[in-house]
Amino acid sequence: PSLIRLAAPGFRFRFHPEFRLRSLLRRRRMAAAAGTARQAGAAPRVGLLYDQRMLAHAPAGKKEKETPERLRAIWRKLAAEGVTSRCVGMRAKVAKEKYIASVHARKHVDLIRKISSKDSSDLKKTAKKFDSVYFSKGSSESAFLAAGSVIEVAEKVAAGELSSAIALVRPPGHHAEHSKPMGFCLFNNVAIAANYLLNERPDLGINKILIVDWDVHHGNGTQNMFYSDPRVLFFSVHRYDYGRFYPYEADASHVFIGDETGRGYNINVPWEHAKCGDADYVAAWDHVLLPVAEAFDPDIILLSAGFDAGTG
Repeated sequence: PSLIRLAAPGFRFRFHPEFRLRSLLRRRRMAAAAGTARQAGAAPRVGLLYDQRMLAHAPAGKKEKETPERLRAIWRKLAAEGVTSRCVGMRAKVAKEKYIASVHARKHVDLIRKISSKDSSDLKKTAKKFDSVYFSKGSSESAFLAAGSVIEVAEKVAAGELSSAIALVRPPGHHAEHSKPMGFCLFNNVAIAANYLLNERPDLGINKILIVDWDVHHGNGTQNMFYSDPRVLFFSVHRYDYGRFYPYEADASHVFIGDETGRGYNINVPWEHAKCGDADYVAAWDHVLLPVAEAFDPDIILLSAGFDAGTG
């Protein structure tokens, strides 16, 4: 399998959960038959997508936690460490509406497309209809760019043009439901990309996708979109606190394992308190995620990489 990441700024784990996934990929590659798209001995090609146009989605005040500075902070850190110069730079592309509408209701897509044409008072009124959402003059373009960016990196990795990739995108996506934005998320970017690979690009040979979500909050929207789909294994490790932690929904519990043909393809690891440390994550990875991933044998791994768990 190949690996892409959706990034959100935050803090480093001393144990970084991606290392465990990468070790799985390395073992799989070593065991694979000879003959790959990348020439033997060649350095991995890692894509890095960042586009300042996604900074236009911005709150009117300073009280919101999801701001353009989140992406700027990541980019500054990557540049300071010399990472940006070692990656293949990529630019965002606007997602086509038909790809977004494959996982979102038409009414939802129309709302986000038209929202930035409203005046400031209407933006605030509309935002109040939803849970923890704000809109601005740059929201429409940013949302379509974020969805398109994840499609772009996922497609490049799936096609073998890149070994792995990271898309620095906002607005984020994993809380967005089929018919409503939620939790600062306007479109469910990872779900749109996964659906695109499975249903729009059969030529790429992506038949099974593992989505790993290690944000401190449960990826409720992503879970619901693939809850009955055995082609997608969704794994979420998150703070739960017996349902008292955002998004305050019971379906973040470990007993929600999927439905119909997707039963067994939804895995929640809910922390019941704060301050879970390296040992907790190592245990979740070594005893739950990696054995299941080995058995599922995905063609590609998509990561919803919210780093708020570093302090959550």
